[in-house]
Amino acid sequence: MTKLKQTKLLKGAITTGIINAFINGGIQYFFLKDLKVIPISVDAITNNIPTVLGEAVSLAISLSILLTVVAYFTIKEKKVKFFPTAFWLAIKHVFFTFGVITSLAVLWQKNMGTIEVSLITALIIIGLIAGLISGVINYLTLKECTINNEDTISN
Repeated sequence: MTKLKQTKLLKGAITTGIINAFINGGIQYFFLKDLKVIPISVDAITNNIPTVLGEAVSLAISLSILLTVVAYFTIKEKKVKFFPTAFWLAIKHVFFTFGVITSLAVLWQKNMGTIEVSLITALIIIGLIAGLISGVINYLTLKECTINNEDTISN
């Protein structure tokens, strides 16, 4: 991959991340607006109440699938076939984001315990997580699904 193409992908991924941070933070407002304070995590396998990282896990899973598929279909250059390559990439992204967010939630709870934050703080955290996930998934999908002519020449 050329340096120019890599820079273009990175710039697009950052833009996607910023847009998704605002959109998903706003969407989460409507789910959590009745709560004054929200715990970042709780010491339980299942949650009876919404938590910041609990909401981030379900958001990460849905964003992983959705953004992998959307990014694939927005590629205008020569690309790999959707099935099996992009399909399995979407599955890989789901497991990747689930594992990372869940691991962070467990580590947070172990080291920090249950900390409650305001609704605005919770929305900012969820938005940042959504933005980061969106940018990474977008970049990885475009990088893995675009067929580069210089790669095929050198192989």
